[in-house]
Amino acid sequence: MSSSSNITHFSQACIHGYAVSSQAEKKSRFMKWLSLLFKSGAGNKETETGSRHRLAFGDGNIARHAPVRSLDDRARANKEKEELDRAIALSLAEDSNKSNGYKWRKADIDEDLARKLHDEMNSAPFLPPCPPRDHLSRSYRVCGGCKREIGYGNYLGCMGMFFHPQCFCCHACGYPITEGEFSLLDRKTYHKSCFKELTHPKCEVCNQFIPINRVGLIEYRCHPFWSQKYCPSHEHDNTARCCSCERLESWNARYISLGDGRSICLECMESAIMDTGDCQPLYHAIRDYYEGLNMRIEQQIPMLLVERQALNEAIEGEKHGFHHMPETRGLCLSEEQTVTSVLRRPRMERRGLVGLRTQPHKLTRRCEVTAILVLYGLPRLLTGAILAHELMHGWLRLNGFRNLRPEVEEGICQVLSHMWLESEVISEAQSSSYQASSSTSQPSSSASKKGGKSIAESKLGRFFIHQIAHDASPAYGGGYRSAMAAVNVHGLRRTLDHIRFTGTFPVVNSSD
Repeated sequence: MSSSSNITHFSQACIHGYAVSSQAEKKSRFMKWLSLLFKSGAGNKETETGSRHRLAFGDGNIARHAPVRSLDDRARANKEKEELDRAIALSLAEDSNKSNGYKWRKADIDEDLARKLHDEMNSAPFLPPCPPRDHLSRSYRVCGGCKREIGYGNYLGCMGMFFHPQCFCCHACGYPITEGEFSLLDRKTYHKSCFKELTHPKCEVCNQFIPINRVGLIEYRCHPFWSQKYCPSHEHDNTARCCSCERLESWNARYISLGDGRSICLECMESAIMDTGDCQPLYHAIRDYYEGLNMRIEQQIPMLLVERQALNEAIEGEKHGFHHMPETRGLCLSEEQTVTSVLRRPRMERRGLVGLRTQPHKLTRRCEVTAILVLYGLPRLLTGAILAHELMHGWLRLNGFRNLRPEVEEGICQVLSHMWLESEVISEAQSSSYQASSSTSQPSSSASKKGGKSIAESKLGRFFIHQIAHDASPAYGGGYRSAMAAVNVHGLRRTLDHIRFTGTFPVVNSSD
């Protein structure tokens, strides 16, 4: 029975704790357990620490093969575990043989801690030693910029490719992209600022990026012929517009003021006719053009270049006639008036045109046409187009065409203006092409003697042709298109005869 009682007590002592005679004895035995615990776990811990030290942290794609654990390592671990269990059992047996006079302490906490450490040490997974770094396999990366292998160090990944940081460059400026954001177009990378310079339209007046409107869209105005893009605000901020080509004044190139509220760009100024004397050769050349069409004008009709104010005053004194608004550039005068004309051209100085001399002319009526007035300071081709238009008014009045509707009279006058411009621009281009292809040709025309028209002047002539063809007004635009359709089908002479007798254009069938 006594032996049975001792076994039960041992069992209870193993579960609930152990008895100690003194604090020193308890400490001695507890330290003995811990020394055995750490001694048994030293082998595993040493293996674990060594494997961590040898781990190679390089690229993400690393393959390593763990060697098979040897039999000697497993036998050694099992032997150490048996020795530890035997030491714990002997220590507990010694405690159970102590007298009952010893008092109980709360040593079960220390015992649980020791057992927990022991279990963790024995249950920790064994980490095999890693193979040397030379045996690690690494994925092969090639830089998408320089096409060289990316070794060790920093690299960038984008669009399924890899780049050295210095090779990830902007396709516009060629410098590396170091910002956190970039723009992509057709698989080409750009700095955000370079991409904006490349794609965001700039105003050709203020040279700034065209602002975005309230709904997040880029809104701008564009000239239908010159394709000049500009901010909508420049239509209302008093930005100067050329009175000839209609282009807005750029902040980089100043226009020239003509002194009567009009401004003119430098390209148009190159061929501008500035006084009445300078315009006489052009006027006679257009009269010769009419004579070539069998439309000779017998009467000597005076022609004067005037300022805007003088032209507006003459329009007010004219009882009859239809005028192109908001700007009238020429007038076929049929009433007697006193008109102030430009006698001597002004000279150009830094502050603008100065020295303009004018002279009043009293115009008397000797026939149905008193005079032809044209604004001064316009390019040669535009001045000629206006003269051709106004001379057609004079030809109609001198040849008995009476009481024509505005769209008929203005329409046929625009046809003659268009025809003269085409003869100047297109024939000049054909003549230049012929002279370039023939090395033996001799200059025979007046244009050739003057050196021909410049590229800018030729383009200006095409703009004036475009302006006539796309005029939106019913009389000038609609009348021109109806008149030109009739002339193209029936010819100029038959169209004029039809207008004389009916006051309308001949009918043009859709099949024609």
